[in-house]
Amino acid sequence: MPHSLSLINTIAAALGLALVLGFIATRMRLPALVGYLLAGVVIGPFTPGFVADGEMASQLAEIGVMLLMFGVGLHFSLGDLLAVRKIAVPGALVQMAVATLLGMGLALWWGWGLGGALVFGLALSVASTVVLLRALETLGILDSYTGRIAVGWLVVEDLAMVLVLVLLPPLAQWLNGTAGAGSTNELWKTLGWTIAQVGGFVALMLVVGRRVFPWILWQVARTGSRELFTLCVVAAAVGIAFGSAALFGVSFALGAFFAGMVMRESEFSHRAAQESLPLRDAFAVLFFVSVGMLFNPWVLVERPFQVLAVVAIIILGKTLAAAALVLAFRYPLNTALTVSASLAQIGEFSFILVGLGASLGLLPPEGASLVLAGALISIAVNPLLFHAIAPLQDWLRARSALARRLEQRDDPLAELPLTTHRRYLARQVVLVGYGRVGRRIAAALSESDIPFVVAEQNRDLVETLRNSGMAAVYGDAVEPAVLIQAHIARAHMLVIATPNTIDVRQIIATARTLNPEIETVVRSHNEAEAKLLEQEEGVAKVFLGEEALAAAMTSHVLGRAGERQAEVTAPGALDERPASV
Repeated sequence: MPHSLSLINTIAAALGLALVLGFIATRMRLPALVGYLLAGVVIGPFTPGFVADGEMASQLAEIGVMLLMFGVGLHFSLGDLLAVRKIAVPGALVQMAVATLLGMGLALWWGWGLGGALVFGLALSVASTVVLLRALETLGILDSYTGRIAVGWLVVEDLAMVLVLVLLPPLAQWLNGTAGAGSTNELWKTLGWTIAQVGGFVALMLVVGRRVFPWILWQVARTGSRELFTLCVVAAAVGIAFGSAALFGVSFALGAFFAGMVMRESEFSHRAAQESLPLRDAFAVLFFVSVGMLFNPWVLVERPFQVLAVVAIIILGKTLAAAALVLAFRYPLNTALTVSASLAQIGEFSFILVGLGASLGLLPPEGASLVLAGALISIAVNPLLFHAIAPLQDWLRARSALARRLEQRDDPLAELPLTTHRRYLARQVVLVGYGRVGRRIAAALSESDIPFVVAEQNRDLVETLRNSGMAAVYGDAVEPAVLIQAHIARAHMLVIATPNTIDVRQIIATARTLNPEIETVVRSHNEAEAKLLEQEEGVAKVFLGEEALAAAMTSHVLGRAGERQAEVTAPGALDERPASV
């Protein structure tokens, strides 16, 4: 077979087999992701039959990671990242430390050296951003506050891993016991240069990129060519990712993420996300297929107990550590379970680290097989963990007094102060969510002097609102206690301004139980979901994003057209107009 056709062969085999096995997995009520991974195993080098080009598949998967992270950046602003910094930064660092220590302890118990144990532990500590994003998008909570915490957490992990990948080569001398006299100075120089590179890249993107790239996108959009616009979006994602890696030493994924963040400043960001969606989906499938190609099924037979230990660290150790950290920051149980499920897998950075550790002579040969086995199993199980969140939460509430105390513990921001004016306690509006939409609604209510109470999951934001004199309570509105503290029983209206439509039914059901006469207003971006809410839940009004925009534009157009028509038909207006030739 001609070598020149390896790209076509790889794409055709990967996508075709992924389609078949993904369809079979779906019919068996399994995530389609399982089918994609199995497709990689089938065309990989460790099973008989056709073997795809692994290097080609790996590069195609890297493009998928770039496009996916670019799409996340288009929906994840700098403000969103800074809003979760107080939990994402310490949470990610502590969770990585815990997982690394667990992996190191296990490897040292097996008799590995210190260097191999460190690489092994670090490989188990960092989750796959691609897997997380697919899970959050499937559940429809990517734009929710909990989703932003999870994404911000992984962004911090990615930044930490960039530093690890740069420092590991000079550290290998210490870990192998061959450090020289001048190695310490070399290490500090490398550390300083790495921090300077990452800092320079972030500063360049936030200061220059936020002005240059939206302007370029606007100039291309003015041409009216859809092909050029799509090409500009893809070229920006891949080009900036490559440039960031070549010039600043950061990962492709992180470079593409910041490219999306600066593109978000453009008014065409929503269109850019739509245009790149088909490519993101196709290349994301190639990513999962490439993961499956790396897996050697024989490791399950030769080292079953070691594989189980690795999976236990990934799914149980990291999950429990993350959940404990989120609860320690006084976030709800649902947020803790969602974030911990997000981290219960490993992915692309783990593979890169394993390859680097092996090339430096730190990681033993069986280490790579164990990490890949843990990755494949954890990625396949991860969607099931997300679906188990709600049943597990209900089970913990019913059987664990500790879980109930965690949700009911005293928090000064979880209830309105005793000094709250009585106008906020009756006939008020309860506003769930203080994001881009909720903030505008709150401003309009304030201008009209209509009392309202905000229910928001961002604890820092609630504290800021309190300091500004606004009535606000902290917590997830799905919990009845939050709506009770917002005095929903005597409220006039409930406005749900969050993009997360999954919990809307439960919020409305709780509100109607406490106040059967309350009027409800809901925001939605899905036409089918909006119709379902209006028909089944009896919501007073559902505002669909596209319909609201069309209505506002129609009102403006009709108003302006009416004014012009009145000018034309006014007495004497036609006489004043110049005669046509």
